[in-house]
Amino acid sequence: MTVIVLIAAPEGLRGHLTRWMIEIAAGVYVGNPGARIRDRLWTLLAQRIGDGQAVMIEPAKNEQGWAARTAGRDRYHPIDYDGLMLFARPRS
Repeated sequence: MTVIVLIAAPEGLRGHLTRWMIEIAAGVYVGNPGARIRDRLWTLLAQRIGDGQAVMIEPAKNEQGWAARTAGRDRYHPIDYDGLMLFARPRS
C-alpha cells in the first residue's frame, strides 16, 4: 500500500493523483500502484509541488516495512537511524 499526503499543493496535482489513488481525506491519498507508476507519480509530484509539501510512504524491504520520500518547502526530512526511519522537523 502507498500513502501520499499533500499540503498546499497546486489544484491540478491533486486531480492527477485521483487517477491512480483514492482521496480518503483532503490531501491524503491511498492506493496500491506498482513500482513504475509510483516512481512516475513521485517524479511529477516533486517537480510540481512548488511551495507546498508532499510525503510518500511506500512499501520497502526493511524492518519497518516502509520507506518515505519528501518534497517541497519546509518539509520534514526522513533520516535513517540505525535502520529505523525517523523524521526531522525543519528548523525555524
